[in-house]
Amino acid sequence: MFSVNFHKAYLLVTFLLLKQYDNYGRKLIIFSSCCLPPSHQLNHHRLLEYLKYTLDQYVEMDYILVYFHYGLRSSNKPSLRWLREAYSEFDRKYKKNLKTLYVVHPTNFIRIVWNIFKPLISRKFGKKLTYVNYLAELRDHLNYEQLIIPPDVLRHDEKLCAIQKDRPPPSVKKPPPRPPLPTQQFGVSLQYIREKNREAIIPLVMSQTITYLKEKGLRTEGIFRRSAHVQLIKDIQKLYNLGKPVNFEQYGDVHVPAVILKTFLRELSEPLLTFRVYNQVQEILNVESSLRVTRCKQIVESLPEHHFIVLKYLICFLHMVSQESIVNKMSPSNLACVFGVNLVWPRQGSISLSALMPINIFTEILIEHFHTLFSSRCPPGQVTP
Repeated sequence: MFSVNFHKAYLLVTFLLLKQYDNYGRKLIIFSSCCLPPSHQLNHHRLLEYLKYTLDQYVEMDYILVYFHYGLRSSNKPSLRWLREAYSEFDRKYKKNLKTLYVVHPTNFIRIVWNIFKPLISRKFGKKLTYVNYLAELRDHLNYEQLIIPPDVLRHDEKLCAIQKDRPPPSVKKPPPRPPLPTQQFGVSLQYIREKNREAIIPLVMSQTITYLKEKGLRTEGIFRRSAHVQLIKDIQKLYNLGKPVNFEQYGDVHVPAVILKTFLRELSEPLLTFRVYNQVQEILNVESSLRVTRCKQIVESLPEHHFIVLKYLICFLHMVSQESIVNKMSPSNLACVFGVNLVWPRQGSISLSALMPINIFTEILIEHFHTLFSSRCPPGQVTP
């Protein structure tokens, strides 16, 4: 029988594995050393089997690994023999679609282990390793605000940053951010897009991706769960931002517009549900189950008109997707796991582990009870997919 700490470690890893995606729709798998119990309470062979079992669900698609090293101590550190066994167990099937392994807060132990295993590690796999000394560096690669980071890791990073502040600042200064282009679609607000696009209510990215997906992707299994080539997504974003035409037919892959839609929502300067309702969404678990639909309707109807119209357009489409769940396997619950964190996030800081459940429950209610929640308010400028 395993200890309570052992079960907590497994549950936490499981929860993180199921919920995270990077900017391009690739599965983001997080492993935190600080969650591991002491070695004498942990069956490392079972842990290895569990990791393989979980990864088996995702390795057929592109995925990212983020390893938070802080919290690995002599008391919970696995042996070098076990590490070698683990590396040999993770054969090409697991390494092929791994795009990047981020090692956050590396120590001398990590570098020593890497040098020991270097003769066994292929050059191609070695290029996938990226050391991250401070959490802020992850912003260049991942959607940091939506990244779930254990509190112990956050506190450790704050201490490192405080030490760094006492040192002389680097001589190279970053140039100020460029102002957005008049045709900018990604990384700006709904209001900016509307003002620069002849008062168009639905942003071009959303109307084009949803129109294409409605026609071509409703019955695609795992729609919104698959990723696309990162450089291709960047190229399409650039086309949109430059005001150039985008034709999804030429890419021959319905997962491309699906990733573009999620990326657009994720990169809005203010979330579609707005910052204002974040705390209201978090409180949905305090509402009695039978009253949650009513409460969600109140929250949605309190949104500014433009945000309400765009949200109604999106959720109407996601409701259509869920109606085909027997074929596409995307139930309201599965869609909520994918879209929840792309619809609302706090004004400051990242989404905590405990904040995910109310966000997903709220999003699931929006999708499942679309007609009940959105039928009463019909602004004159509303559009349906």
